[in-house]
Amino acid sequence: MLFRRRKPVDTWEKTRTFFWPRRSFIRSFQYFTKRVLRLTASPHAVAAGVAAGVFASFTPLLGFHFVIAGVLAYILAGNLLASAFGTAIGNPLTFPFIWGATFQTGRFILTGSTDGEIAPMHLGQSFWHLDWHLLWVPLIKPMLVGAIPIGLAFAFAFYLFTRFATVTFRQQRAKRLASRARRRAKKASIPGGAAPQS
Repeated sequence: MLFRRRKPVDTWEKTRTFFWPRRSFIRSFQYFTKRVLRLTASPHAVAAGVAAGVFASFTPLLGFHFVIAGVLAYILAGNLLASAFGTAIGNPLTFPFIWGATFQTGRFILTGSTDGEIAPMHLGQSFWHLDWHLLWVPLIKPMLVGAIPIGLAFAFAFYLFTRFATVTFRQQRAKRLASRARRRAKKASIPGGAAPQS
């Protein structure tokens, strides 16, 4: 097959690149940013899609972030591909902070306080036996409630930033293309500057 790796990627390498990308997180962020800015959609559609993905990443529903982002993007008339890129805000480095913030915020909203001990939860056993009712009240419910205000705040901020960046990027690209066209026209108007016709 064309472009196949000479050495297949083993499980360890896949795990390592999941937690630490081969090109570092900065280069991965730059790659995602350029891909988003180059999407052929309106600035609102791109920004709304990214915002939908960002909001979905703050929910504790792992495995459903793409679905939630896609549904929200559809409702907001956003770009589906941009919503997928927006979910990149949730990654192994940010999830601990996201979960902690949403959990404490949800506890405060539901109980009016973040004081008090948290009842011990046997997460592994509950997940293994699919005892979701044991996780709903002490863990999932506060995280869902807390995800709403924090997710909305970050989604709104990313919407404004993405829309501004998209408009600025397209204006700069239009100026570069216009300048390049003027140089070509000027070069073609000079005797001997035009390329010979075949």
